[in-house]
Amino acid sequence: MKKLLPFLVIAAGLLAMFALVKSRKAPEKHAAEVPPPLVRVLEVHAENRRLDVVSTGEVAPRSETDLVAEVGGRVIEVSPSLAAGGAFEAGDVLARLDPRDYRVAVAAAKATLAQAEVALALQQSEADIARRDWESLGHGSEPDPLVLREPQLAQAQAAVESARALLDKARLDLSRTEIRAPYRGRVRSRAVDVGRFVPPGTPVARVWADDVAEVRLPVPPSEFAWLDLPLEGEPASGASRVRLRSATAGSNDEWTGSVVRVEGEIDRSTRMYHVIARVDDPYGRDSKAEAPPLPMGMFVEAVVEGRLERGVFALPRAAVHAGPSVLTVVDGALHTQPVEVVRTAGDEALVRGLSDGQQVCVSNLDLSVDGMKVRVEAGSPERMARSETGPAGGAAPATAPGAVEVTP
Repeated sequence: MKKLLPFLVIAAGLLAMFALVKSRKAPEKHAAEVPPPLVRVLEVHAENRRLDVVSTGEVAPRSETDLVAEVGGRVIEVSPSLAAGGAFEAGDVLARLDPRDYRVAVAAAKATLAQAEVALALQQSEADIARRDWESLGHGSEPDPLVLREPQLAQAQAAVESARALLDKARLDLSRTEIRAPYRGRVRSRAVDVGRFVPPGTPVARVWADDVAEVRLPVPPSEFAWLDLPLEGEPASGASRVRLRSATAGSNDEWTGSVVRVEGEIDRSTRMYHVIARVDDPYGRDSKAEAPPLPMGMFVEAVVEGRLERGVFALPRAAVHAGPSVLTVVDGALHTQPVEVVRTAGDEALVRGLSDGQQVCVSNLDLSVDGMKVRVEAGSPERMARSETGPAGGAAPATAPGAVEVTP
């Protein structure tokens, strides 16, 4: 019995385990419930947008000129304005050459003219006497021109005209000893000083006009379509406004100008159109504008006023899918709706084909089919957030660069 007892215990345990296994109940089966995916939606509303175009360029003067000495002479005076950065008005004398030789030439020309006029008067008198003598002789025919001294008279008249021309030339050379500013502007560089002898054609200074500043703005053909501008000449009316902003970090200075012309060809190297923007009185010399001076050579960002598009809807660019189409949420289900893309720029797309108040899914779904049930995330935004940071700001705008909402 002592030897059989362990085996009996093991056998009893096996019988008990078998009985428990046979008496267990099968687990209850329940169908798994998968909740619909959670999405964010955007309630869209039609807007009127001006499709502005953003570009960059360098401020340059309207005119830039190399002043040269038209006559030779020694420099005896230089204006204080004739220095790098100096400002001057139109007609100001910037430098003077020694005029003594030219005054002598004027005096000599006057004397020559006086002599020629005396010779002409003598020839005129002799011609009058010759005509009276011919008439007193009773000749009925017209006298020969040589008898009336007409060739001598014409020669004396030509001598007078030549003397007058020489006098005009001498006076002109004398006036050119004063090197005057051709327009209002500033000095870029000076090449002469007092005491230097300059022969004709010697550069004296390089100057530029400061009454108008121009910016040459490259615009790609795809963006040029949004500008109501002609391809040649001056705009007939309603020139597009341009807002300029310094590209320097931390600067908030702005200037306002207008588009004055468009170069009528595409640049062969960049495949761009070039729009010329103009800012009047960039240094504020004619007005008391609050805007700071717009210095030449500054690199600026420009927003060119574009065409007004009415009844468009602003969406995140990622919400527009191939087709193009968007996913709308109606009664908790997704639906694919075709749209017309008007413009895409940055992270924004402007489309047509939606209705006011529609909810557009802006979440990135791995899989979506028409009619799929979804849940709308609580607190989902009703409108797109708009950044007030301009094109030169540090933050990336939520809307297309320069696409400005306007009042209907």
